[in-house]
Amino acid sequence: MKRLLYILGLSGLFACGNKNTTAMAQMTPEHLQNRKSIHQFKVEDLNGNTFDFASLKGKKIIVVNTASKCGLTPQYEALEKLYKKYGESKNLVIVGFPANDFLWQEPGTNEEIATFCQRNYGVTFPMMAKISVKGKDQHPIYKFLTQKALNGFMDSEVSWNFQKYLINEQGQIDKVISPKTAPDDAEVIQWIEK
Repeated sequence: MKRLLYILGLSGLFACGNKNTTAMAQMTPEHLQNRKSIHQFKVEDLNGNTFDFASLKGKKIIVVNTASKCGLTPQYEALEKLYKKYGESKNLVIVGFPANDFLWQEPGTNEEIATFCQRNYGVTFPMMAKISVKGKDQHPIYKFLTQKALNGFMDSEVSWNFQKYLINEQGQIDKVISPKTAPDDAEVIQWIEK
């Protein structure tokens, strides 16, 4: 049974994981004006403190759902390198949301996740408390990220761990990047540097 779930999970990853969804070229000026901001949200971080997205106004944000027991977990290293390289120079913030929605690949507590991230990857970018990024328990911030009715931009679905939402300085979604696309892929770098 575990093997079947693993195979089904991998097939889902490969079926969904190769899509880089970019919808900016299709947006008309009136669509751009109707886009909503992530700055309205306050969430809990791994230490139980309130993290206010309003504090990130004027910064580019990469929101990524993470897991510590996934084949893509080494992306933590590339995310940390991006954060160190562009955090100051390009006002980039990476915000991680641990989630256990894909084949139970994030079973740890918030404390265990914090220890894992620090010990294995030296993560210094903000990490939030574990949430659900899909399904009936989907966190409100991921409802916003995945529903056009709430974000004014596009519908999307979180297809696997390490899907990346690229958020502009106004708090609006610019792009949704596939989990399999590396954090330091040219498309992400171009977005950061523009």
